[in-house]
Amino acid sequence: MATLPVISGRDAVKVFEKVGFVFHRQKGSHMILYHSNGRHLSVPDHRELDRGTLRALIRGAGITVEEFVALM
Repeated sequence: MATLPVISGRDAVKVFEKVGFVFHRQKGSHMILYHSNGRHLSVPDHRELDRGTLRALIRGAGITVEEFVALM
């Protein structure tokens, strides 16, 4: 299993956009992304995302940690 790096919320959004998610809006400190398959993500706009939070977002996006790291 690949080790997750510590990245910002904005950097995570850039990776999720590579797999088809589209930035929809921002409410407060969370960025909302949608995918054409109906999935949606709420990514915190923090300087450093907790690894557990990032792992949950990756799982919610339907990709593996290895795929996420390769897209960075």
